[in-house]
Amino acid sequence: MPYTEAKEHTQGRLNALFADPYRAFENETDERQLHLHVMLYMLLARPMARGTMTLRVIHGWENGSFEPGDLQHLDYPLDTLEDFKRAVRDFEQAAKQNAPLPAEDSAILATPLANAIAEAQAEGQIVTDEIKTTPARWPAFEGGLALYTLFKMYHRLVYGEDDAYRCSQCQTPHGPREIHEFHLEEGEFAILVPLSSDANAKEAPGLLVLHESQLQPIEKLLEESVSLLHDF
Repeated sequence: MPYTEAKEHTQGRLNALFADPYRAFENETDERQLHLHVMLYMLLARPMARGTMTLRVIHGWENGSFEPGDLQHLDYPLDTLEDFKRAVRDFEQAAKQNAPLPAEDSAILATPLANAIAEAQAEGQIVTDEIKTTPARWPAFEGGLALYTLFKMYHRLVYGEDDAYRCSQCQTPHGPREIHEFHLEEGEFAILVPLSSDANAKEAPGLLVLHESQLQPIEKLLEESVSLLHDF
C-alpha cells in the first residue's frame, strides 16, 4: 500500500503558530476567536491576495449517499471577498428558481478514480468490483490512498464531523498539499495549501472547499475576518 500518497493527523503550518492546533479551535479554548482569525489570515487571506486561491463548492451527496459520480462541484477564482459573494449569489439564485445547482462537467472523484483503476488494470492488477465500490479498499491500487483521503474529506464536509480541526497531507493533481479541515460552529470547510517546505509555496495554487449549505455561514465568517485583517 503506497502510504506516501497521504498521511493522516500530520503536523502542518498551524503547528508553527499554536502549541496544540487540535485544541486551538474548540469552543472552550481561550482566545479561540483570535486563533480563528489568525488561521484565516495565514491559510486563506494571504493566498487570496496573491491570486493563488480557488473556491470549490461541492454538492450532490445527500441522505447518506457517497457514490463518487454523484459528487458535483463548481470552482471559482477566489482573489477577493466579492468573488466569494458571487458564488453565494449563483447558488442562491439557483435555489430560488428551483433550478439545478451550478456544476462543472468534470467529476472530482469519479474521473480520477476511473483513471487510477484503468492504470492499475493495465499493469496487470486485478481490481474487483468490491474494491471499486468500497472507498476504504481503494488504497489497494496506486493512487487509491490519495483518492480515499480526499473522499473522506469531502464526506466529512457533507455529513459533518465531531473534531473541530484535523490536518492531513495528501497528493493532489497540483502536487502534495496540507489539508486543514475545520468543523466549527461558524461553519465547516477545508483549506488545501502547499507544504511549507515547497520552494514555490507562495505561487502554488490553494483550494478552499465547502458544501453549498455552508456558503452563507462562511461568507459571514470571511466578512468579519477580512475586515479585521485588511491592513495586515
